[in-house]
Amino acid sequence: VQLQASGGGSVQAGGSLRLSCAASGRTFSGYTYGWFRQAPGKEREFVATIVWIGGSTVYADSVKGRFTISRDNAKNTVYLLMNSLKLEDTAVYYCASGSALYFLRDPGQYPYWGQGTQVTVSS
Repeated sequence: VQLQASGGGSVQAGGSLRLSCAASGRTFSGYTYGWFRQAPGKEREFVATIVWIGGSTVYADSVKGRFTISRDNAKNTVYLLMNSLKLEDTAVYYCASGSALYFLRDPGQYPYWGQGTQVTVSS
């Protein structure tokens, strides 16, 4: 599985961004996709995950109600819509995938990773 993340950028606090993660190389049913982020000096942390079959989602408490993870079957793409962005959302965001039919929150459970995309929120 190859993953290509895009959509990062700079935005003012309160603004919005949509990240995309285009997947290729293997069938997507039977996979779970996740978004993680890593700020300077911090460990990579879970943001959101979606099970491809059925579309069930789980979010980190820090982003619940502000971020939305979704998928487009036709485009083999997973999105992360980020609203009401805060300064503390600044990080490099990574998409990942793993063969599972349930939620995966631990980055060690994901064997496939895209390159990161920088999100910078300023005041």
